Amino acid sequence: MSLYRFKSRETGDLVMLEPDGQRMLEILGKDPSGPGIILPQQMPAAVQALRDAVVLEEAEQKRLREEAQAQGEPEPEFAVVSLRLRSTPFIEMLQRCEKAGVEVVWGV
Repeated sequence: MSLYRFKSRETGDLVMLEPDGQRMLEILGKDPSGPGIILPQQMPAAVQALRDAVVLEEAEQKRLREEAQAQGEPEPEFAVVSLRLRSTPFIEMLQRCEKAGVEVVWGV
């Protein structure tokens, strides 16, 4: 399995397994298939997109749990590590880089 390595001059590298890195980039509307960049002026929208995706995922999981409970079925199982936990270091990286005015790159 390959890795995504997000790099900036402000923070240490952030390494994610391919499925997780790919999901982050898809949430941001970035092409996960090659190298890319997030510019400082794009970072507030990127952070908001990640936060919105977390809210949507949690709402969907809550709905599915309640649905299963109402039907007397076992609760569905979800990923052990939630999007909220997976996205937190990336959000922190984006916020620090925005403040410092430096870009985040990957695949280079």
